[in-house]
Amino acid sequence: VLPDAAEVLEATFCTESSWAKGYRVRVRQTDASEELYFMKVSTNHHGKLAVMSEFESTSTIHAITPDFCPKPIGCGTFEADANLHFYVCKFYNFAEGVPEPTSFCEKLARLHSSSSSPEGKFGYHCATYNGDLPQDNTWCNSWEEFFANGLRHVLKVREERAGRNTELEELLPALFDKVIPRLLRPLESKGRTIKPSLVHGDLWCGNAGVIDNETGDGIVFDPSAFWAHNEYELGNWRPERNKFTSRYFEAYHSIIPKSEPVEDYDDRNALYSTKFDLQAVTVHPDQKWYLRTAIDEIRRLVEAYPEGHTDSG
Repeated sequence: VLPDAAEVLEATFCTESSWAKGYRVRVRQTDASEELYFMKVSTNHHGKLAVMSEFESTSTIHAITPDFCPKPIGCGTFEADANLHFYVCKFYNFAEGVPEPTSFCEKLARLHSSSSSPEGKFGYHCATYNGDLPQDNTWCNSWEEFFANGLRHVLKVREERAGRNTELEELLPALFDKVIPRLLRPLESKGRTIKPSLVHGDLWCGNAGVIDNETGDGIVFDPSAFWAHNEYELGNWRPERNKFTSRYFEAYHSIIPKSEPVEDYDDRNALYSTKFDLQAVTVHPDQKWYLRTAIDEIRRLVEAYPEGHTDSG
């Protein structure tokens, strides 16, 4: 995995989540120089798939925008313990805060616009993970179909982990039969099309870091990538908790305009945001306010679009 490493000098614990641990690894190279790497370690079957998907996601992002994420080095399973799995990339000492909006959004827009889906479809070649939640990335010709399939999968896993929620269940028929067609079908009808864009997939402030304290230059990490509607990425910016303010929206859309129909933009963003909230409560079932936020927003959208999609949309 580290072909130029002659000796591992130190492995220092630096971070932890419910499903993985992170280490800073200092090595001596074959030319006697020293190098730092970040290593994530996870356990069990899903842990193995998660670190593999992080390597795949980061590799795809790095191939398009190498200045926007750590260089991925490799992934695998420890020889000494078949239940421990790792992902290794370049190490960064991040400064405090969130990246400067202009340069950050220029890189993000470049990621979204500089390549094409290898299948010409929405999806990804493997399942990618939000925390310990695998995404359904099955290839679809339609963004509406892909989004609905992914959301159904998240709801299924949430129920398996936390049990049924009657209030949420009562809203789902209208969400899938009315709201999603009303807000997403117009993107791909009446002559409109959207090109699948590679998205990070979980772009909140905790997955972005400042690498230059003077300029505020930043990168992203811990992706769960797939080919999507580019605006999906910004659904995770809607909650104030994620620290991507209106300045980021403005900087991004100064490069990539809002999709038509523009008048649907804010509610599309709200719809995308509900999926991120439902993913969050699936990963953290005890933090029920994520679920409350999603239910309240879904109810608002259901009440706003009782007729669903019509031919005039």
